[in-house]
Amino acid sequence: MSVYVHGDNIEQKENHQTKYLDKESKRFLTEIREKYEIWKSKNESLKGPLKLKNSTDYEIVKKRVVFFNEYKDFLDQQKYAEKFDSRSNLHSSALEEFIFYLFKDLVRDFSEHALIGKSHSFKDMFFRSGNFQDMITNPNVMIEKKDHDFVIGATINADFNCTGMNTHATESFDIPAVAIECKTYLDKTMLEGSSTAGEQLKSKNPNALYIVVAERLKLTEAVNLKKYKVDQIYVLRKQKNTDREFRYVPDYVSNPIYEDVVWHLYETVRNYLSTDWHGMIADGIERGYLI
Repeated sequence: MSVYVHGDNIEQKENHQTKYLDKESKRFLTEIREKYEIWKSKNESLKGPLKLKNSTDYEIVKKRVVFFNEYKDFLDQQKYAEKFDSRSNLHSSALEEFIFYLFKDLVRDFSEHALIGKSHSFKDMFFRSGNFQDMITNPNVMIEKKDHDFVIGATINADFNCTGMNTHATESFDIPAVAIECKTYLDKTMLEGSSTAGEQLKSKNPNALYIVVAERLKLTEAVNLKKYKVDQIYVLRKQKNTDREFRYVPDYVSNPIYEDVVWHLYETVRNYLSTDWHGMIADGIERGYLI
C-alpha cells in the first residue's frame, strides 16, 4: 500500500497511455512534479510530533501546515484546476497525502507494523455455502470491504477452517482505529455518505473514530449535524465553498489552511490513540453507568 497517494496520482497522469499527452499537460505535470518533490522532501525531513507530548509539537504541526499552504496555493492555480478537473483527484489526493505527513511519525512511534494511509478496509463478513455438505467441509468465508481515504489501524491475518477438515481459507483485512475521509469541499450528499460509512465501521468496530476533513463547507443551516454518525467534521479553511468560476475572480479571497484547526485534529487523534478505550461492560459496572 502506497502512502504517497498524491505522488501516485501525478505518476499515473505522467504515464497515462491515452490522456495528458498534449504539450500543455506534459508541461503542467512537469511543473507540478517539481513542486511536489520539494513538498514531499520537506515533510519527510521534518520529524514529529510523536506519542509523548513535547513543547515543540505545535511548531512542527505549524510547519507542516505552512508547507501544505505553499504547495496547495501553487496547485490551486486556475490553469491546473481547469486542466485537471475534480474527477482526476489531483487536488483531493494532495489533502490525503498531507494527512499522512501529519500522522506518519506518531503512528510509527506506536509500531512500524501499524496500518497508515489509504485502505480497502473490513466492512463485513459472511459465510456462503452451496449446500450443507459444502458448509461442513469448506469455510466459504466472504469479506466485504470499504475504501477509506486515510486510516490508522491494523492489518489482521485470519485463517478459517472447518473442524476435522484440512481445507482452509486465509484472509487478510484492515481494521481502522481511525478513519478520515478527505474532501476538497463537503456538501450534504457527501456528509450522508460519510455518515453511512461511519455507522457501518462502528457497527463492527465500536471503538473506531470516524472523522471528515474538508477544505471548505457547502452546507446550509438547515442541516442537522447531530443526526450524522461522524465523530467530528473539520473545515480546514473555515470557509464556505465557492464554485470554481467565482474562485478566480480578482476580489475573491481564499482562506489558508488554518494551523489551529489542524492542531485540533492532530490532538484529537493522538489523545484517542494514547488512551484506553473504556467500552467494556466491566468498566461501566464499576461506575454504575454503562455508556
